Amino acid sequence: MEYYIGLISGTSMDGCDAALIACEEGKVSLQHFLLRPMPDALRQRVMDCCSLDKSDIALTCSLNVELGHYFAAAALQLLKEAGVDASQVAAIGSHGQTVYHIPFQEGALVPSTLQLGEPAVIAYETGIPVVSSMRAMDMAAGGQGAPMVPYSEYLLYRGSQAVALQNLGGIGNVTVLPADCAMDEVFAFDTGPANMIIDGLASRLFGLPYDEGGDLCAKGSVNQALLDEWMAIPYVDMPPPKSTGRELYGNQFVEEALRRHPGIAPHDWLATAAAYTAHTMRRNYELFVFPRCPDLSRIILGGGGAHNHTLRRMIADQFPQCSVQTQEDIGWSSDAKEAVAFALIARETMAHRPGNMPSATGAKQPVPLGSITWPPVR
Repeated sequence: MEYYIGLISGTSMDGCDAALIACEEGKVSLQHFLLRPMPDALRQRVMDCCSLDKSDIALTCSLNVELGHYFAAAALQLLKEAGVDASQVAAIGSHGQTVYHIPFQEGALVPSTLQLGEPAVIAYETGIPVVSSMRAMDMAAGGQGAPMVPYSEYLLYRGSQAVALQNLGGIGNVTVLPADCAMDEVFAFDTGPANMIIDGLASRLFGLPYDEGGDLCAKGSVNQALLDEWMAIPYVDMPPPKSTGRELYGNQFVEEALRRHPGIAPHDWLATAAAYTAHTMRRNYELFVFPRCPDLSRIILGGGGAHNHTLRRMIADQFPQCSVQTQEDIGWSSDAKEAVAFALIARETMAHRPGNMPSATGAKQPVPLGSITWPPVR
């Protein structure tokens, strides 16, 4: 049996998801999962680093090491809670914290991506090899470096029935597995925001990091004019491969929307943001999923948004012809999904095997993902 750890702080920036998986005879099982909350001061520094107005090279340099210590602490806490010694772990797959992502050429800016969380710090403090910078090789091969989870989903969920795996993190992304599909038949892309706008509004209007359980959304009504305005954003109808993030739907998006529409009630803002997530899903499935996979009748939700009962209801309303489930319904964890994916990518990289899905990212070929940082011999 081999153990691997996956670490990721996603676009919601609520903390580090840490998953310990065991791999034995072709089977993968989740051994333990935890969310190590991100301290408010650290989260603010990450937010500043993501901002073109507030970021600077000194902050980026320092934050890279600070996040390395933070991720190392998450891995050590995970091992302690699981009762597993570090010597039993083959590798850590540390996605890190994305602070900027440029999937397309933007004037003089070339396609590129930046994740922070110094792997040398993680390797030194845990004594475990670290696979990091996983998106870079896919981009070097002409891909967008996103989405990264489809390969793991192909390994774990492929079967005789078509299924769409919809992640609801800060950004929504879908992986579509046609029935009994080959690897090149899998496709995936970012559908638009999931929790990012909801979280931004919850912070700005209610002083909360997120809308727990969707209770705030449930108290509001959808503002149709605002929803129509957001649905007209070009990204919604852009064909795959495509990816998005905080650069489009981050704080600046929320602040500009609030400035333009001062008369909307706070709860209505959150209800509309949740409806936007559900409607962008539906629109993207209509345009790009159902035409390629007409027999799709099952959608499995993962990520933090799967715990938002109002959002789940809105999504179910948009897909009356489909069974809408969560990861918990099939014996996995909605929260652990991405961390499990990066643990599996680390396993593939350590074995010199590819870990990307070119049909999802647009890369020219399958490539091994990430750089390996070895710990010192002790």
